[in-house]
Amino acid sequence: MSLRSLLEMDARFSAQLRVAEKPGMLRNFAIFLAHSGDSWFWGLALILGWFFSKAALRQWEVVEFFGILGLAGVVLAIKFLVRRERPQGEWGSIYRNTDPHSFPSGHAARAFLIAVVASALAPLWLVILLWIWAPLVSLARVSMGVHYLSDVIAGAILGALVGLIGLQIYPPMIDWLVSWIGFPLW
Repeated sequence: MSLRSLLEMDARFSAQLRVAEKPGMLRNFAIFLAHSGDSWFWGLALILGWFFSKAALRQWEVVEFFGILGLAGVVLAIKFLVRRERPQGEWGSIYRNTDPHSFPSGHAARAFLIAVVASALAPLWLVILLWIWAPLVSLARVSMGVHYLSDVIAGAILGALVGLIGLQIYPPMIDWLVSWIGFPLW
């Protein structure tokens, strides 16, 4: 099977999942989920959470925040190397205008990074919630027509890998950050 035929099959499967042009509750739910993985939302939520949450969650919030920043650089580098165009469509003009490349999905990568890091540092109720949320965000990106199925699969794998690597290196990085800013983060 050639790369071209794989990409065509990917486009067909992705089109079958699409609800962007179909008004209704499923579309509205997909829109909500598709936006719930936005980087600005998570950055703001983690910063605010750090100020208002208990000390037990602060470590998770700091690691997630810096993990998301690092992952963004990795995703952007891959997107500019691969340069796969997004599927045609009307919905998601902000994504289409600011980032015309679809592979890999940054939202899927971010969602799975968040779930992986939470698995090590967050309370069980939050871990369960995030592992349900991560695949739903990924599928919502396909159903709203801003990604192909292979984009979100690659993004999920990338986010999980970066999350696992991040969990291996975060203790010394946090120690360095604390010494640099001069006060404990949690």
